This record gives sequence, structure tokens and C-alpha cells, in this order.
Amino acid sequence: MIDNEKEEYPTVPYENQSYDECEMLNRSQEFFTFMDKRRSVRDFADTPVPKEVVENIIMTASTAPSGAHKQPWTFCLISNQELKKEIRKLAEEEEYKSYNGRMKDEWLKDLAPLGTDWHKEFIEIVPWIIVVMKKPYDIVDGKKKNNYYVNESVGLAAGFLLAAIHNAGLVSLTHTPSPMNFLIKALNRPENERPFLLIPVGYPKKGARVPDLKRKAKREIIQYYE
Repeated sequence: MIDNEKEEYPTVPYENQSYDECEMLNRSQEFFTFMDKRRSVRDFADTPVPKEVVENIIMTASTAPSGAHKQPWTFCLISNQELKKEIRKLAEEEEYKSYNGRMKDEWLKDLAPLGTDWHKEFIEIVPWIIVVMKKPYDIVDGKKKNNYYVNESVGLAAGFLLAAIHNAGLVSLTHTPSPMNFLIKALNRPENERPFLLIPVGYPKKGARVPDLKRKAKREIIQYYE
């Protein structure tokens, strides 16, 4: 006989703060206004940031949902100056190749308004670098255990991370030197980890400027089905 009874797993009561419609509207508008001020910054100060602040930011990122709750991520938190110097050297080697042959003209043209190039001095300047690693699989008792929706899960965690950085009054930049495999060797990471993002975290340099960009309007990004 086949046992069709559903296996029971432990649960806990869900706790959440609810708001009336007016408060909900105010909070949603205030949070949008706050997040709309978030910008990618390329000019950083070397002002120290407490380690505990960055740890809290990373733990916020770890609250993101993930496929089958596998949490397929590792956050490498780097402050060692010699290691940052080495990472900058390796990143610039890859970026130089990208800006001088790998990228097509159209891509370079689209990047031009952002003022980017292959120089990545911010890697040495900022107090902290976070390298987000994705884990296609875990190793449990010497055996591979697949993770699910890895890119989606780590992408969500990275979004939480950027929001938490902004919430702390700090700035960041999503850097993706391609290819990024040099980070596995530089950080001595295990075979089941792959670099996903390199994110410098710190204060903006005094007088820092950012491109005058405009985000897409509501009518351009929402399709209604009412």
C-alpha cells in the first residue's frame, strides 16, 4: 500500500507588521523615494567603515529567498590591502582586454556616458570589497548536492545587498570583470563556487559626481492587466 500522507515539516507562526491603507501608501512612496536616490558610484573615499556594519549588510542580503531554501551563496568580505591590490591588478588585466577588443563598438558606445574604462583604482581605495559567489552545488559528506535557480537566488540576494548598503548611508558599484575566474584563485575558493559580482562598499569621495541619468517612467515599465 502506498502511503499518500503528506510528510510534515516544522513550522512557526508568521509574524508581520500590517498597516492601514494610508500608512501603506506613505511607506511605499517613502521607500521608493529613498531607493530612487541610490546610484552606482565610482569615486570612493578611503574612510573606514565599521566591520559590524558591513556584516549586518551581508546578513540582510542572506534573508533573500532562494530555490528550495538552499541559500547558494558565499559573501567574501575583503579589507586586506595586499589582497585588494592583487585583485585590482587581475581585474584591470581582464578589463583592459575587454575595452580593447572583446567589447563591440555598440557596447562601448553605450558605456561611454557612464564614464567607465579599464582602470579600477577604487578596488584599492574602498575600505571593503564584497565578492558575491554563487554555488551551483554543495558538497555534503563528499557528495555533490545540486542547488536550484542559483542565478535567480543569488541575483535576489545581490539586490537585497545593494538596498542594505544604501540604507546604511554607504555607496557601492556592481563590478563584473569578465571573465571573473581569477577571483577563485585569488581568494582560494572551493571548486563549487563561482564569482557573481564584485562590489566595492564605502563612502563617496568628497565632491563625487555621477552621470545625470533618468530612470524609466512608470508607463514604460508596468503593463497593467486589470
